Amino acid sequence: MPRSRYRIHHTGYPHFLTATINHWQPLFTRTETANIVLDSWRFLQQEADFKIYGYVLLENHLHLIAASADLSRDMQRFKSWTARQLVDYLQQRSSARVLEILARFKRAHKTASQYQVWEEGNHPQLIESEAVMRQKLDYIHHNPVKRGYVDLPEHWRYSSARNYLGQPGLIEVTRAW
Repeated sequence: MPRSRYRIHHTGYPHFLTATINHWQPLFTRTETANIVLDSWRFLQQEADFKIYGYVLLENHLHLIAASADLSRDMQRFKSWTARQLVDYLQQRSSARVLEILARFKRAHKTASQYQVWEEGNHPQLIESEAVMRQKLDYIHHNPVKRGYVDLPEHWRYSSARNYLGQPGLIEVTRAW
């Protein structure tokens, strides 16, 4: 599969991003693996002025609205660090079947590692207006509802829906844009 043609050209502005686990493997079914994602975002918020406006983490992919001075680099850092942590976690848990799948579906040009955790690309979409921001947040927050996992968006633990209702969430989000 060719590399993504999507690029981030407007740095510093919010973008809607999607990141998918290779071959749609359900890696985020445990608190420990979900926390790897959240810890990476917290680090980027502290160290890279990474702003998260909204997110949802599902079992095999995530949607995120974020901005930073170099969002492409920060997403690469995010994927690289989380991939390493997830592989370590899977190796410690002797998850041979999942590791085998991540190795089998690794792209040929990925020669630096034995596994490919994330699909290539983020499909960034610039958020150019408040209407688009609201539409993307609504899409993100209703994703678990549409899948039938919960009845209300704020019931999904790994989402920013609670933050937008004034309730404590798992990670800080920027609600002003």
